[in-house]
Amino acid sequence: MLAFLHQVVDFTTLGLSPVALQVGPLALRWYSLAYIGGILIGWWLMTRMLRTPDAPMTTVQLDEFITWATLGVILGGRIAYVIFYDPGKFAADPLSVFKLWEGGMSFHGGVAGVLIAIALFARQQKISALCLLDLVACVQPIGQGLGRLANFVNGELWGRPTDGTWGIIFPDAGPEARHPSQLYEFALEGVILFAILQFLFWRTPARRYPGLLAGVYGVGYAVVRTIVENYREPDRQLGILSTGLTMGQTLSLPLFLAGAYLIVTARGRRAKAAN
Repeated sequence: MLAFLHQVVDFTTLGLSPVALQVGPLALRWYSLAYIGGILIGWWLMTRMLRTPDAPMTTVQLDEFITWATLGVILGGRIAYVIFYDPGKFAADPLSVFKLWEGGMSFHGGVAGVLIAIALFARQQKISALCLLDLVACVQPIGQGLGRLANFVNGELWGRPTDGTWGIIFPDAGPEARHPSQLYEFALEGVILFAILQFLFWRTPARRYPGLLAGVYGVGYAVVRTIVENYREPDRQLGILSTGLTMGQTLSLPLFLAGAYLIVTARGRRAKAAN
């Protein structure tokens, strides 16, 4: 698995398969397990986070919210992918919209779906939407990291050509060695961003400032995604946009602005809540 750190390798020699378990005609894919694992681990961690003083909701409410969040991720991620990344394909074959097992999810769309789920659930339960958003932001990198590992196992969303000795020759990407950008994103979007948010939650007063942790997540992810897009091959059907940016960079801009706003205004919300 780690051979690419020392020399260019052919991806096929790693012996990886997108299918984790095959039972007759039924196949359980690593990408599906990444979604399931991200939700279950995030659920477990959020139950621990709710044991802190001034928790914004109960564990019973959390159990109900997980269903809302799951639907938000799936519906938002799929709809955004259809609209922004490959509308021509789905216009020609509308029924393929429902073929989730073939791949095609937008991270930014998943974020939008979860935001809608949070707003609706918080209104129904009469709890703080921003405090709930902070909790979700602290566990979101788990699913992101697992998803990027699944992308690597699938041999998809590869990087741009590289002369580095850590390059990988992906089966469907031509003969050039390419950046394993999926692993860059796993490390930055998953491990490092998760560690930062968990440190802020447990070791600082950040959780007492509604929206602050969500803001850190938004800015952090947008910066990381914008940087990694310089090493990741743009989607074939889109390429580089007329603005000189990729679609991933373009969709990260509003996330950065929203995150910066939440950070800047967090102190004011804290003061208002204390009065």
